[in-house]
Amino acid sequence: MQAIMKQTTLWAFVLLLAACGSNQQDTNTVLQKKKQELAKLKADQTKLTETIANLEKEIIAIDPKSREEKPKLVTTTALSAAPFTHYIELQGKVDAENISYVTPRGMGGQVKAIYVKKGDVVAKGKLLLKIDDAVIRQQLATARTQLEYAKNLYNRQKNLWDQNIGTEVQLITAKNNVDQAERQIDILNEQLAMTNVYAEQGGIADEVNIRVGETFTGSPMAGIRIVNTSSLKVLAQVPENYLDRVKVGSKLMVNLPDINRTVASKVSVSGKLIDPNSRSFYIEAKLPYDKEFRPNQIANVRIEDYTVPSAITIPVNTLQNDEKGKYVLVAVKENGKLLARKRIVTVGELYGDKLEIHSGLQAGDQLITDGFQGLYDGQLISEGK
Repeated sequence: MQAIMKQTTLWAFVLLLAACGSNQQDTNTVLQKKKQELAKLKADQTKLTETIANLEKEIIAIDPKSREEKPKLVTTTALSAAPFTHYIELQGKVDAENISYVTPRGMGGQVKAIYVKKGDVVAKGKLLLKIDDAVIRQQLATARTQLEYAKNLYNRQKNLWDQNIGTEVQLITAKNNVDQAERQIDILNEQLAMTNVYAEQGGIADEVNIRVGETFTGSPMAGIRIVNTSSLKVLAQVPENYLDRVKVGSKLMVNLPDINRTVASKVSVSGKLIDPNSRSFYIEAKLPYDKEFRPNQIANVRIEDYTVPSAITIPVNTLQNDEKGKYVLVAVKENGKLLARKRIVTVGELYGDKLEIHSGLQAGDQLITDGFQGLYDGQLISEGK
C-alpha cells in the first residue's frame, strides 16, 4: 500500500513540472513577439520623422515665407527721465569739535581732593580738583607780616618827613618797600588760586585718570578729559580719486546705524593733504545737537558727488557688449510685429543697480528687462504679463 502511494505522489510532481515548463515557454514567446513589434514601430517612427523634416526643408526652399517663427516671451519696461544722483559711500565716525584736557595753570602738584568723576556733566568754571597749597599759604603768611612791617616803617618815615626830619630818598625807599610787599602778596594769592583747577569748558568728564595723592601735571595719561557733546561732527576718509568731486559745501547724508538715525549735512572741512598710507583725504561735517549722538559712534556717510535733474537710467544687468560696443535691446513694433532691436548706448555714472545713459535711448523706449539673453536684432518677441 505504501509503495502505491509513493508512486502516485511521484507522478503528480512530474505533471506539475511539465505544466510550469509549458507556461514559461508561452511567456517567453509572447515577450519576444512584443519586442519585435516595438523595434519595428521605432524604425518606422525614425523614418517618418526624417521624411517630415525633408519635406519641411523642401517646402521652405520653395516658399521661405511659409516658415513660422515662434516669438520669444520677454518683459519690457517703459523708460522715463528722472533725477539721478551718484553717492560716494564711506564709513566714518562721530567726533566732538571741542575736547579739552584739563591742565594746571602753574607747575601742578600733589592732588589733595577731586570733585568730579567719570561721566559727570561738567559746567564751565566748575572746580575739578585741589592741589596741595601748604607751602604757598606759609609764604603768604610771611609776606603779609613783611607788608605790615614795611607799612609801619613807611608811616614812621612819613611822620618824620612831615616834621622836616630825614631825606626824601628815605621816604621813597620806605614807600617802595610797601609796594613790593603788596606785589609779592598779589603774586602769592595768584599762585594760591592756581591750586584750584577749574573746567575751562562745559561738557562730559569723559576720562578721570588722576587720584588723590598723585602728582597732577595735566598729562593726558594722568588727568581729566572733558568732551563737549553739544557740538559734534562726523569724520571720514575719502579716496583720492574723488579729490576734484568732494569739496567744502558738498551735500551728504549721515546714518548712525546703532540708533537708526539719518541726518543731512554738508562738508565743512576738506583736507588738502593725501594720506600716503590710505591714499585718502579727510573731511568733516557738522552734526546738529541730539542727546542720542555720542563721540566715536560709527557713521555711514553718503556724499553727493554727482547729480542731474533729468536722466535716463536702466538696470545695469540689461547692458550687453559686442564688437561694436555697449548696447541694450528694446521692443519695437514694425509692420504689425513686435521685434527686438539693438540700441548702441553711451553710459554715464553707476549707482546701486541704476546706470545712467547719455545717448542711445530716450523716454518712452520699451527696454527689454527680462528674456533678453540670447536675443538677436530683429527677432520676433511677445510681451509677457
